[in-house]
Order: sequence, then C-alpha cells, then structure tokens
Amino acid sequence: MNSELKECYRTELAAAERAEISGNFHTAFSHLERAHILSQRFALAHALTHLRMLRLGWRLRDKREVWGQIPRILAALVFSRIWIPVGNTGRARVSAFAPMALPEDLAQVLTHPKR
Repeated sequence: MNSELKECYRTELAAAERAEISGNFHTAFSHLERAHILSQRFALAHALTHLRMLRLGWRLRDKREVWGQIPRILAALVFSRIWIPVGNTGRARVSAFAPMALPEDLAQVLTHPKR
C-alpha cells in the first residue's frame, strides 16, 4: 500500500471510530465502506475492515451484518490478491460479488497515486 493510500485508509478508519464513539453509526459504516474500497487489494487491511464492520454490526445487534461479515473476512484473506469487485462497499446488504462505482475522490487515490 503506497503512503497516500495508507494515509487515506487510516483516515477513514479513524473517522469511523470517532463516529461510532459519538453514536453516529450510519456515518461510522459510511467510513468503513470507504476504508473497504481502499483496502480491497490488501488482504490483512481488507479483512480488518470487514472485522470492524462485524464489530459494529454486533454492537448494533444487526444479525444480517454479523453473519454477512464472517464469510467476507475469510474471503478477504484468500481472494484479495486474486479478484475483487472494484468499488464494492463490503456491507452485508450488498452482493459480495457486485462491482460498484468508485467515489471520485477514492478513484483518484486508487488510480493516480501521488509519488
């Protein structure tokens, strides 16, 4: 992960943590979704993002999110380097196989990294 990508990823995780602490769970999930998009090609970071989604789902007693994240964590560890659905937000409410449009700011980080 290049330094710009890593910084953006960590920024999204930190924002998710702040939102969760303040009780803004919708915003926390939004930041985790963005972190997911950034981390998809990096197995450990990708799995960590799904683990954070599972943890937040658990906190919210959202059975669908919890059960949906378990196979995604395992798949992230195995498939991150082989194939990913670009732009997929990683939530249990979307297909794990569906590519999605990249937010413009994340597309810039992913396709035109600063050197």
